[in-house]
Amino acid sequence: MILITGANGQLGHDFQKLFDKLKIGYIATDYKELDITDIEKIREFVKGKDIKLIINCAAYNDVDKAESESELCYKLNAYAPRDLAIIAKEIKAVFVTYSTDFVFEGGKKVPYTEEDIPNPPSVYAKAKYEGEKQTLVTYEKTFVIRTSWVFGIANNNFNKQIINWSKGKDKLNIVDDQTSVPTYSKDLAEFSWELIKTKEYGLYHLSNDGEASKYDQAKYILNSIGWNGELSTAKTIDFKLPAKRSEYSKISSEKAEKIIGKKMPTWQDGIDRFLEEIIEK
Repeated sequence: MILITGANGQLGHDFQKLFDKLKIGYIATDYKELDITDIEKIREFVKGKDIKLIINCAAYNDVDKAESESELCYKLNAYAPRDLAIIAKEIKAVFVTYSTDFVFEGGKKVPYTEEDIPNPPSVYAKAKYEGEKQTLVTYEKTFVIRTSWVFGIANNNFNKQIINWSKGKDKLNIVDDQTSVPTYSKDLAEFSWELIKTKEYGLYHLSNDGEASKYDQAKYILNSIGWNGELSTAKTIDFKLPAKRSEYSKISSEKAEKIIGKKMPTWQDGIDRFLEEIIEK
């Protein structure tokens, strides 16, 4: 049996769809069913359920709000993954949790690998990095998977924001000084599952192939949906955001792809399939 936490989010939703397709048994929980910030509640919840794998998709994802809500951010992004790893170790289950490209400050101009040392620039990123370190030292049968700019059919994301903005505006300004890679949660779930099956535990990067600025991503979406408005470039500093962003945080999936034996699809291909999924919904 597989336990999914944060099951109502983008990645959790796509894991459920994947396991339904593969006819694999799972228990899907979100904060209403399981409070992952309380280790005793986790311990009680897993009792007698024969859980062999815990996939933690829960997270505090409001990067800017985290600057004023650091305690809650650390609870969910650092201490909850550690506690889930402790419970996974107690019940001898494999543990999987997710982190972010935001842990890198953006000094490089080539993709970051698992060997690069993070220098997180924000509260959100620092909490995520702390979560990585604590889970990896807590339990040897752990996968920590960093990803970037996740989008999917469940919950809100940048792709959906762009589509919504395009409906009421004929002019949009999007930053061109943040570069990483958009990642389709469907691909992330499927490639994570391939990685989990290898039992090659440790730290990995998994994101769609290629790289893009937020402007590139928006332009691709707007062209795909046939928007006829005017798209202009902007700079991050123009928006006076509380949390510092990296100019470049593209991560390399090469290590994971070698172990899995196949390459992640491009981000453009991911967006194409995401847009098809929206139409089908």
